[in-house]
Amino acid sequence: MTRNFRRALRQALTVARRDFIATVFTPTFLIFLMSPMFTILFGAAGGFGASSMAQGAADRARIVVVAAPDQAAAIVATDRQLRKVFGRGAIPPPLDVLTPDGNPAAQARAVVLDRSGDVDAALYGPLDKPTILYGNSGRDEADYLAGLAEQVMRAQKLGSTAPLSAPTKTAIVRTEVTATGHSAAALFAVMAIFLLTLFLAGLTMGTMAEERSNKVVEVLAAAVPLESVFFGKLIGMFGVALLFVGFWGTVASQVSAVLPAGWAANLAQVAPAVGKPAFALLFLAYFVMSYLLIGAVYLILGAQASTQRELQMMALPMTIVQMANVGMSTAAASHPGGTIAWIAEIFPFSSPMAMAAHAANSPELWPHAIAILWQLLWVSLVISFGARWFRRGVLKSGDGPKRKRAPAPAG
Repeated sequence: MTRNFRRALRQALTVARRDFIATVFTPTFLIFLMSPMFTILFGAAGGFGASSMAQGAADRARIVVVAAPDQAAAIVATDRQLRKVFGRGAIPPPLDVLTPDGNPAAQARAVVLDRSGDVDAALYGPLDKPTILYGNSGRDEADYLAGLAEQVMRAQKLGSTAPLSAPTKTAIVRTEVTATGHSAAALFAVMAIFLLTLFLAGLTMGTMAEERSNKVVEVLAAAVPLESVFFGKLIGMFGVALLFVGFWGTVASQVSAVLPAGWAANLAQVAPAVGKPAFALLFLAYFVMSYLLIGAVYLILGAQASTQRELQMMALPMTIVQMANVGMSTAAASHPGGTIAWIAEIFPFSSPMAMAAHAANSPELWPHAIAILWQLLWVSLVISFGARWFRRGVLKSGDGPKRKRAPAPAG
């Protein structure tokens, strides 16, 4: 028994080494390794273009108050004070104060309906009962004009627009990570495991389908048992995944050193509840569980597909199932301890992501020992079942054993 196990393990490692070398020691692997950087760059370029367009539209936007000249100074002064309350990204558009031309209602309507579309909202009439017109996206600006009219009336009753208080603002550096920071770390863990698993486990399906179509699997099956081929391919692609994760994990660990001070301080507020060293080990363990589960399933599907069309048809339902798993895990990250969180932590294919989120939200370590044993059980079941189904899918691609011809009946 021990000799057979050693022989099967040696054969599996031989297949794993073959797949690892065939994948890593190629020029295209460098493109694959750097593909996240290309994705980030393209996303940043698209985001910069979209933000430039939005900023251009925001720079042209205006709000208008149609008021008598004796009220203009109070309106402008009050507007200047109110703008200090808003953050940089939420400041209302610049204010224009127009003198009534005899028909304030028509004047306000005309500026809002102008073809340029730059005026989001316009106020006219007495400030105690103003009328505010606004366009399709100007509801917030209309609310601001209503508050502006209220504050101008208060200033007029006081007889001055000067500030009544002089606050002293002191910044305090927060050292403790809040629940919001834990939730952000949980969401990051879920999305990282999901994207890494989806991105890397898909390699096994494509590689398996390719080698099945060009009959390489049949050659391997003639030399070693199919179970060793299955385990070898799973181990080989897992080695590629660890190399990928190790490279980008090292890069990510140095990101804070090159970020601006403000960004680095905000990033420091995103931390797991179990501590960073323990979380790193748990994240790696749950990624391994997720990859082995999903990778085995993808390897099975790749063995069943004989054409690229069948491969694509099989990949789509699996991606939909993965999206459902990440949806449950995201809900578990946002609402730890709830019913959905329990379901996501127990269901084997979502358990790695949900438990990684649990590690970010809760400092307790003992649930992870139970979860890893539970996931190991399912990994063994899936791999055992997958090896049998893998044999069925691979053997179906060959001609199969030839049947002996029955002897011809005697004269």
